[in-house]
Amino acid sequence: MHTLRNVEERFNQPPPICDINLAVADRPLMDSAASDGAVEDLSVFGAEWGAADQFALGRLANEHLPELHSHDPQGRRCDIVEFHPAYHALMAQSYASGLHCSSWDVAGRRSHGRRAARLYITTQVEAGHVCPLTMTHAAPAALSAAPNLLRDWLPRIRSRTYDGRFLPFWEKAGVTVGMGMTERQGGTDVRANLTSAKQIGGDEYEISGHKWFFSAPMSDAFLVLAQADRGLTCFLLPRFRPDGSVNDLKLVRLKKKLGNRSNASSEVEFERAFAWRVGEEGRGVSTIIEMVQLTRLDCAVASAGLMRMALTLAIHHARHRTVFQRRLADQPAMAVLLADLALEAEASTALVLRLARSFDQAEARPEEAARARILTPAVKFAVCQAAPGFIFEAMEVLGGNGYVEDCAMPRLYREAPVNAIWEGTGNVMALDLLRAAQREPEALALVLEGLVRDASGIPEARAAASDIAAALAAPDREEQARRAAHRLHDLAAAAAMTETVPADVAEAFVASRLGRPRGPYGANDVGGCAGLLVERALDV
Repeated sequence: MHTLRNVEERFNQPPPICDINLAVADRPLMDSAASDGAVEDLSVFGAEWGAADQFALGRLANEHLPELHSHDPQGRRCDIVEFHPAYHALMAQSYASGLHCSSWDVAGRRSHGRRAARLYITTQVEAGHVCPLTMTHAAPAALSAAPNLLRDWLPRIRSRTYDGRFLPFWEKAGVTVGMGMTERQGGTDVRANLTSAKQIGGDEYEISGHKWFFSAPMSDAFLVLAQADRGLTCFLLPRFRPDGSVNDLKLVRLKKKLGNRSNASSEVEFERAFAWRVGEEGRGVSTIIEMVQLTRLDCAVASAGLMRMALTLAIHHARHRTVFQRRLADQPAMAVLLADLALEAEASTALVLRLARSFDQAEARPEEAARARILTPAVKFAVCQAAPGFIFEAMEVLGGNGYVEDCAMPRLYREAPVNAIWEGTGNVMALDLLRAAQREPEALALVLEGLVRDASGIPEARAAASDIAAALAAPDREEQARRAAHRLHDLAAAAAMTETVPADVAEAFVASRLGRPRGPYGANDVGGCAGLLVERALDV
């Protein structure tokens, strides 16, 4: 009688990858986490999320999609979205870990870096439920413009208790907060929004209109933009009115999305829905922009996590698959491809975690505040855009097995584009970088000089900084904005790597990315550290 392992060896199939410590097996992550003194805690977290049962929850949450129930059995309007228990289990675990709030736990002490490392791991298991975590985590940045609302909501945002029940927020220990900005006539140009707001007394308004994308519609409240008398304004719109009745928002339908399937995204219509004003009338964009910055950081972190899991699957397969009497991982063409992918993932990991630490230090250090403002759009742009192509290359390593739904790779591949689209597409990010550079030329110069300094005098770093500054100041700067964003990403990644990775790994990145135009994966010279890169990528 054959054991499972006998069968796997006979048919040349790799064993399932489960019960893996997603932190300890990832040396680039652990090296970056050491900067925050979070190695021990992250190791425990990595073991919990790498358990076989956790991967099963991720699979189930995506196989059983959310369902909209617009009416109850008696025909009354209810607008409730029903999720599979696996989704609620994931949300409860993520809430217990503080992924929705830990950066706001203690006034004056932030933990964006530690939280980003955990979010990076969580995304590898199931990315869809990260959306409400991200929005809830970012909400206090906008609510700070309304101290009375922040006083009422922040304690419930900080709560580590997930409560998915459909109840007024004041009856719940913990809450989720969503956001809605996109309308049919234009997603990026929010100033073209048609949704209107009518003041009914003090900071209380009634909202009428629609939102074309309204994610996590079972959230307890939503930050939305609407046109008030003095222009576009930010509002907090709860699911229940202050008198305890259900608020006047109607979920029209759920979107049938390419990926991000465990998370519900809806179309919604407002009919004099109750809301509180957040910030001044006419200053909606400036009120919500800090929230948007935090969600963009999460997009980059999540994309790095997706890339990481795709790389894990590829290396695991190559180590256990034999082709032409040799282990696939030992064959030169595959070895250099895996090393090149590992180098890209290593750079993304170091970069997004270093950027998160800039948010931690922004209040105390002007240079770090400038980095958070200037680098976020460039990092979000480049890392999120890299993810789909990266995951495709990893899928190719698995061949046909990577293309079927029994494998996690198709879910990673479908998920990857959303982070590049949500909170600003590539052009939007590149142009945001350009506007930031024009608005704050001193901040750009400070950031570039700091990156060159951190890159330890690498000649290519100085040349890259000059190239970026010239592109962002050129007469055709809008045409060059995407190239400048990519170049800034590469410079920032090189600088981040010099802080946490072995010198020859950082030098391989500089030589193959910063020093010359990069080629397709597997066509870049990684020097003599191919074996080290793959070993660091999956240290099991």
